[in-house]
Amino acid sequence: MQYRTLGNSGTAVSKLALGTMYFGSENTEEEAFAILDAFLKAGGNLIDTANVYVGGMAEETVGRWLAARPSEVTDRVVLATKGRFGGPDVNDHGLSRRHLHRALDASLRRLGVETIDLYQMHASDPHTPIEETLSFLDDARRAGKIHYAGLSNFTGWQLQLTVSTAKAMGVQVPLTLQQQYSLLSRESEWEVVPAALHNKIGLLPWSPLAGGFLAGKYQRGGVPASDTRAGSEKDLYQWVSAEYAASDRNWATIDEVVRIAKETGTTPAHVALSWLADRPGVTAPIFGARTLKQLNDNLGAADLTLDDEATAALDRASAPISGGYPYGAFGTTQRDRWFSADGAQAPSLLLEGGSDHPLGRI
Repeated sequence: MQYRTLGNSGTAVSKLALGTMYFGSENTEEEAFAILDAFLKAGGNLIDTANVYVGGMAEETVGRWLAARPSEVTDRVVLATKGRFGGPDVNDHGLSRRHLHRALDASLRRLGVETIDLYQMHASDPHTPIEETLSFLDDARRAGKIHYAGLSNFTGWQLQLTVSTAKAMGVQVPLTLQQQYSLLSRESEWEVVPAALHNKIGLLPWSPLAGGFLAGKYQRGGVPASDTRAGSEKDLYQWVSAEYAASDRNWATIDEVVRIAKETGTTPAHVALSWLADRPGVTAPIFGARTLKQLNDNLGAADLTLDDEATAALDRASAPISGGYPYGAFGTTQRDRWFSADGAQAPSLLLEGGSDHPLGRI
């Protein structure tokens, strides 16, 4: 297992992180404990959960596992959870001081710990001033309830607003951003990833295998097996799977992943995870496992580094379709500069008017 620093901090975390979204529903507690044990034995140490996973059962499962293991084992864990969503009351959601105070204390109780290493805001909140949220997180850090703060599902401008406001307030800047990111979901590269790179925010991608599509589980036009997420009766799985399956680009990307896996003697999941783990700014993709076999299959990606040719082939196949503006070739020319010995002109292929077009000049 390789290790990286958690964002712009000195804490080291494993190249791959274990997600626990369905602990307590899709596997038994015994199976969950075995998965957690095997993850640590393989060198993994970053474990991610959230207060709303299975209505709090995921946190409780992780908490009971921590309590059942000796401190020399559990001290290795870098524990991450989230707060933002909650119950039915009007104040059971959001990033207000009132709600986060209750949510954090409840997570600490369920996990059975005094301090959470990484406390993440599960999504943005348009009704709470970011100053209020950051002030609470700073107080929680000073009280010893959290070590670091992170974000999740923020847009680029929301990430920049949070960072800039934290610096202006003189409080700790969030270290990480947990975002949907995979070979089938690269749109964050237009704004979110550049904002994270600029601010040295570590990326923790969720759904790195796109619900199993990048593991090679499904065939175009085929009927998903009943024990897969695409074959599940859950509305969320069906909706997400249908969106992935409707894209020709996605199937072309999957074909490329399978081809590279065959050529390198590995699995499609290893290829997809390795590509993502080595993207700029990525700290650790967060993958889930319903079984011990799934865990061990995915852990093999920690030892795989794709060569330049394979990486370039995947980049081409999976490139998101942006249109011309603001993220396509025409829009990009509005935000860049080119330097050359012949008059500092922009490359003519990017501009409709050629290299002498006014927009091509510095």
